[in-house]
Amino acid sequence: MIKGTGSQSGTELISRLDRIPIWPFGNMVLWVIGMGFLVSFYDITNVAFALPNIAKHFHLSAAASAIPVTASLLGYILGSYLNSTLADMKGRRNAIISATILFTIGSLATTFAFNLDWLVLWRFITGMGIGAEIAAIATYMGELAPAPVRGRYTGLANIWSFTGLAVVPFIALALITHFSWGWRGMFFVGALGGLTLIWAVRIPESPRWLLAHGRLEEAEAVVRDGEERSRRKLGGKLPEPALLADESHDSSFPTSALFRPPYLGRWILLLFIWVFMYLSDYAWLGMAPTLLVDKGYSLANSIVFLLVTGIGYPIGAILSAWFGDRFERKYSILVGILVYALSLAAFGLFPSTATIFIAGFILSVALVFFFPLLYALTAESFPTHARATGVSFTDGIGHVGGALAPIFTLAIYAAFGHTGFLMAFMYMAVTAIICAILLPFGVAATRKSLEVVHKEPSEPIGAVSR
Repeated sequence: MIKGTGSQSGTELISRLDRIPIWPFGNMVLWVIGMGFLVSFYDITNVAFALPNIAKHFHLSAAASAIPVTASLLGYILGSYLNSTLADMKGRRNAIISATILFTIGSLATTFAFNLDWLVLWRFITGMGIGAEIAAIATYMGELAPAPVRGRYTGLANIWSFTGLAVVPFIALALITHFSWGWRGMFFVGALGGLTLIWAVRIPESPRWLLAHGRLEEAEAVVRDGEERSRRKLGGKLPEPALLADESHDSSFPTSALFRPPYLGRWILLLFIWVFMYLSDYAWLGMAPTLLVDKGYSLANSIVFLLVTGIGYPIGAILSAWFGDRFERKYSILVGILVYALSLAAFGLFPSTATIFIAGFILSVALVFFFPLLYALTAESFPTHARATGVSFTDGIGHVGGALAPIFTLAIYAAFGHTGFLMAFMYMAVTAIICAILLPFGVAATRKSLEVVHKEPSEPIGAVSR
């Protein structure tokens, strides 16, 4: 049994946190996390709907139209790394606040961009903030959620993120199809995410980060608050904690930890997974309206198609929360990716109105089912000392794939002539399948304490999962 709080070790505190069977930190934390995710994912797709009007406004060629998207994603990579280093050195809460300020400034300035150069610059700044936000929140959520419910609450938080994807077509339909300045309004809506700063300054710091930096009393206060909230919700005692193996911490620069085993192999594997995922995902999210318009559908009809299919986003997030901790996470992700890839293939093979609605809906459900779980798995794969940096090295740098996706998609579309539409969607499907092939070699982290996962080896190539 764990002894009194006065002489608690870091291991004992994390054991107390991980025995809690529910979310222990109140709705305000979920609100800040959820809204940060919502605005981030809203921004990822709003440019796709604004792009046809941006191209018209600035008289851009098809190739030049991809530049604002690519600039945003390159900014994502840089912002993710810089802010993740801040998160590992100065705290998860500070990183969330700085990321929110960055994307708010970038979104607001994009609203008033008066030529292509300024548009590209402010999309780059916005991308830095979005990359920083997603990496910081994924790390923070993974460290705050107790082990038994980490997948579930990561999924619940992502209901907000993919609601951000779902609302984009509604806003686009209201603004872009009716007003010449509608594309500017799309970016202004994203800037409203800065309002979350009112609450972000009051969320608790990650107890794991506090322990890694020797701030035992502050960590104990956070865990104790979580326990008290949980007891009130459950109306009784909490389960007895099972003492975990201690996680050693060092004070070296976070990036250096990622070049030592077992983390070197983990981030390289996850980097390839994220690169191929974003080669597919950003091709779909960023270029689908453009491909549909070139296929002969009007911009309004293309938005309606994606509006209806986007109803699948919240459904997928709910399924992710429901199944997040029931099965081994990496295999749940694998199944979701395969369904997503098959839907992309159907979209390209049978581009009728009915297929677009049905395959697009299934695709949306699958995409949002596996994405939160992949974020959770990524954060679970690294030690506290370098967890945020590990996320930036994988998801962040992985956005190289996202930056290349619109370029590859347009090149494939142009190269194959009358079959370009089909081949563009087959390219999205094949790159997704490569992710599914790589996934079984990652860590098995479901329902395990992070302090246990970080010591375990990943499965070697050719191994059979236990």
